[in-house]
Amino acid sequence: MKIEIWSDVVCPFCYIGKRKMEKALAKFPHKDSIEIEWKSFQLNPDQQTNPSISTLEHLATSKGWSVQQTKEITANVVEMAKAEGLDFDYEKAVVANTRNAHRLIHFAQSFGKGDVMKERLLLAYFSEGKNVDDFPTLIALGKEVGLEEEAVKNALESGAFDEGVDQDIYESKQLDVRGVPFFVLDRKFGISGAQPDEVFDQTLEKAWTAYQKENPSLQIMNSSKDASCEIGGDC
Repeated sequence: MKIEIWSDVVCPFCYIGKRKMEKALAKFPHKDSIEIEWKSFQLNPDQQTNPSISTLEHLATSKGWSVQQTKEITANVVEMAKAEGLDFDYEKAVVANTRNAHRLIHFAQSFGKGDVMKERLLLAYFSEGKNVDDFPTLIALGKEVGLEEEAVKNALESGAFDEGVDQDIYESKQLDVRGVPFFVLDRKFGISGAQPDEVFDQTLEKAWTAYQKENPSLQIMNSSKDASCEIGGDC
């Protein structure tokens, strides 16, 4: 069963929601039959990358708040993150457009490394103050998760996977996704936002039950080996 997750690299609730889904899957008995696919979503596609200011300063300026007000307002999100074992540092987080980061996730997914790439980018933005729109930074992060350095460089410089990002965004509009994170389970059940843990648990169970009805497991009616041959020629 596939779980598609629309998410942005600079969305705090996307990181928190990722942890909540991971907790639900960790105790789910059929977790080995679940495929995760990360989908691109840009909260601010026109955002200009500006490494000279922090996200905290950017929020204060764009919202007309004082820095102190901004710290107080974001403190609740920081505490929510701590409850999930995450350490957010808005004073270090760099204002960045996320399109190239999404392209890198698409590239990583083509090698089965989408989840680890997503995790590395979220950590880089929220905890390490890295510029997730900077090519050398993205190349280094890709290398860290096991991608070939030159291949990452070529993919970024060539504009590869740009259409994939656009396709994800188009699909999100078709599904009426208005905010992220947005989890779609088997294209039948959706979870909008970093909901309480029980929502993830219950929705996962419902989706799996529906999936099993449409894709029943093979029922072996006779376990006798007397009338069969096994791999290796044993009959």
